[in-house]
Amino acid sequence: MRPYDAFLLLSFGGPEKSDDVIPFLENVTRGRGIPRERLAEVGEHYFLFDGVSPINQQCRDLVEAVRADFDANGVDLPVYWGNRNWDPYLGDTVAAMARDGVRRVVALATSAYSNYSSHRQYLEDIERARAAVPGAPEIDLIRPYYDHPGFVDSFTGHTLDALARLPAELREDAHLLYSAHSIPEAMARASGDPRRDYGPVGAYEAQLAEVARLVTERVGGGHRYDLVYQSRSGPPTQPWLEPDINDRLAELADEGVRAVVVVPYGFVSDHMEVKYDLDVEALETARKLGVRLERASAPGTHPAFVAMVRDLVTERAEGREPRGLGAIERSCHDAPEDCCRPR
Repeated sequence: MRPYDAFLLLSFGGPEKSDDVIPFLENVTRGRGIPRERLAEVGEHYFLFDGVSPINQQCRDLVEAVRADFDANGVDLPVYWGNRNWDPYLGDTVAAMARDGVRRVVALATSAYSNYSSHRQYLEDIERARAAVPGAPEIDLIRPYYDHPGFVDSFTGHTLDALARLPAELREDAHLLYSAHSIPEAMARASGDPRRDYGPVGAYEAQLAEVARLVTERVGGGHRYDLVYQSRSGPPTQPWLEPDINDRLAELADEGVRAVVVVPYGFVSDHMEVKYDLDVEALETARKLGVRLERASAPGTHPAFVAMVRDLVTERAEGREPRGLGAIERSCHDAPEDCCRPR
């Protein structure tokens, strides 16, 4: 694994009890001037789950799975974990690595795509944390991995599982809805490497469309599918990516669709945006419309996804060409200075 002497899992973080919720949301929204009343409103999503976001436990599970996979395959790297918005904070983890004598780290973020919040902001998080720690190790962030076979195959397996849960009479005609986190249109247009041509959209939308195509092909069966968005949080005056999943569900019901499988392909694990926006809001919308909805799981600790982590680490350590199934030019590989910057 030369030149690396540690692996770092980077994630968003989430509250783990009711008292954590508002302080966590204040961390997430710091500097944006979000009224406390709005934070309390969003906090109700967490309070439905006793104030516990699933994301931290899912990171613990992934850390353990990666450690086991590294051990089984001769990858001699200690595994660390740090968050952007909650304990264990990235700054504390960088300080711990420095105390342990770690000098160079290969890091993977729990986000597969190219845009500001899922790629560039993690680079900024790393630089901020390193600047605050004397003797901090160098940290290299692994590229966006949306079309890596391990990412695509894990969604394919989970989508087939969800289809199998549908009654046989609904399965063949089930409509696939690929759901990702909406972002402002301006951020979407600025996503990716500005030297690359992504057609009429930025890298984020192009990558999402590519993954939906790849998974649908592997699922087979000729299912119709759409790309939809969820978890919008901006003011109504600011254009965000559409259509919203709930709006599309209403349209599909009008078209006579009786069953859908929602694939949360914009996410690495079943954290709060999945558990609330899909398992509560979208499910309730579908029930009111008389549409049967099954949700595929996000990758989590799917064996293909865990093996992907090891492959990405060795790819980076060995300087191999990026491995991917899609036809889009590599985006943000080796983090070009101006990739995913707001413009």
